[in-house]
Amino acid sequence: MKSSPKKIDKTQSEIIEKKSTPKWFFVVLVFIPFAFFIALELSLRFFNYGQEIPQWIDARRGKYIINPEVASRYFYQVKNIPTTIEDVFDQKKKANSFRIFVLGESSTAGFPYLPMGSFSRYIRRRLELTYPNTVIEVVNLSLSAVNTYTILDLLPGVLEQKPDLILIYTGHNEYYGALGVGSMESIGSSPSLVRFVLKLKEYKTVQLIKNILSWAMSKFASESVNDSPGTLMSRMAKDQYIELNSSKFEKGLEQFEMNMRDILKLTKESNVPIILGKVVCNLKDQKPFVSIPSDEFPPADKIYEEAIVKFKNGSFKAADSLFILAKELDALRFRAPNKINEIIEKLCNEHNVKCVPVDSYFIAESPNGIVGNNLMTDHLHPNLKGYQIMGKAYYEAMSQNGFLPKNEKPKISFSEQDRITRQNFVFSDLDSTIGNCRILLLANDWPFIDKSQRKPTELLFTPKNFLDSIAFRFMMNKITWADAHVAAANRYLALNNITGFLKHMDILIYQYPIVVEYYDQVSLALMERELFDPALKYLQARYKIEPNDYSTKWLGNIALYKGDYDNAISFLSKSLDLNSNDAQVLYNLAGAYAQKKIYNMALNTINKCLAVDPNYPQANNLKQQLIRVVNR
Repeated sequence: MKSSPKKIDKTQSEIIEKKSTPKWFFVVLVFIPFAFFIALELSLRFFNYGQEIPQWIDARRGKYIINPEVASRYFYQVKNIPTTIEDVFDQKKKANSFRIFVLGESSTAGFPYLPMGSFSRYIRRRLELTYPNTVIEVVNLSLSAVNTYTILDLLPGVLEQKPDLILIYTGHNEYYGALGVGSMESIGSSPSLVRFVLKLKEYKTVQLIKNILSWAMSKFASESVNDSPGTLMSRMAKDQYIELNSSKFEKGLEQFEMNMRDILKLTKESNVPIILGKVVCNLKDQKPFVSIPSDEFPPADKIYEEAIVKFKNGSFKAADSLFILAKELDALRFRAPNKINEIIEKLCNEHNVKCVPVDSYFIAESPNGIVGNNLMTDHLHPNLKGYQIMGKAYYEAMSQNGFLPKNEKPKISFSEQDRITRQNFVFSDLDSTIGNCRILLLANDWPFIDKSQRKPTELLFTPKNFLDSIAFRFMMNKITWADAHVAAANRYLALNNITGFLKHMDILIYQYPIVVEYYDQVSLALMERELFDPALKYLQARYKIEPNDYSTKWLGNIALYKGDYDNAISFLSKSLDLNSNDAQVLYNLAGAYAQKKIYNMALNTINKCLAVDPNYPQANNLKQQLIRVVNR
């Protein structure tokens, strides 16, 4: 007997319904990837894979410094990551302090004169001179080869440190800086994607994926960022040409505006004042790096040549327009396009934020109103005068908006501050020579010259004096910047040139104010030459940072020499608390007690001196004198 079709359909339907996948199966299916990554993350943490990259690390003696490894958050292929100029600040902000954070790229860090030549150092020095009783902290966190992604990522950590003001100068690296749309370190052209990845940077799984990708890219790339010679920015930008108004050009502008909007939003939510600066570059004396013809515009190099002709003929306004157009058409976007400054000005107006016209300041200081080598060392890094002009521009904006210390009246009139700051700027001929060496290295490679024209580093510079020789050793990576200044100081000391010695040691102390060994080195050299008054300043500074038996001993000895017996007793007693076996301290303390006519204490102390060193010079004579006085 045949079954009816309806019966068969119904039976099949029931079977299918009975065999349908249960809902829990889908839940498990979705959960499996999450479970896998959770297990992977926990395993990586258990085995301590990867690295922790906190923003701040303990610099000792109650100070913070930015983590030297912080740039590894943004660089995937680079081994020798950039570092900051190592400014320190108090872990616990003092009540009478004025704290500024400065963020940006290599121009903000002060290349090629870092760490001493940046515009932030001008601001710090001017504030220190004008407000001597305020604790001035100007902390420059700028890094080479980064852009607004880095600034945005660092900003929350900066805001946690309660700044009184934030200064930003950025824009030139937007295309080729780490994670930028034209960078070899790019992970995509979507700002949202890049920022999402940055938020995941603390997860070990993300570090694992990053390391795998880095390994794969190093294996399959024809030339890695690390293998290629030249500056970091040139290596990251190699062959990544971006034409005016192209899709990638517009993506870079979108990236800049989106990041800057969020930067301004975060500072506003934290009620922290911020100042942005328009960027400036070399127009007259930097020809376009890469000239690409197009249907819309003539080649950039042709426009530049026309500009030169106009300039030589005295048609400066026309020349200026052509120089700007040549820069805009340069397909290697080391110099920010004009639209970057337009975005900066627009955002400042929208958010009621002060915009510093740095470009206008440079134009005002340039012959015929066209910026060239008069204020620039290369395509976009200012010379020392240029950096001081930048510092002045930001400082005047700070003054106009009431962003200066309020708990102390200025000790120098505003009209005199710039002149006095430049006269007392902390900088040396060695810093200038090292800066020149850095520019020689920069200009000795692509894109300034063809790779085939590169000269060996040792042939770039011929030393003419001992400062040149020290700078040459620095250029050859034989010594660090700090070692270079120690070498210069010691050379001056050997020549008995105390002024030269102190200048270089003062620069080291200004840069590394918590390295007590520098204070010890200076004070010892001065005391050996019986220059007690100059030595006193360094001993007192050392004592304020971290008292030890050395500083207290010599503060006491100098006080005794000057007839200040109360302070002599105080400091020498503190020295004994730290080191009870210093015969010289015991002898001088006994003498100080004797001068105060505290003879029993003097006798007791000289006995301790002889117990430590029975043959200490004049100790037995002093003991006999004290015995006679006590027994009268």
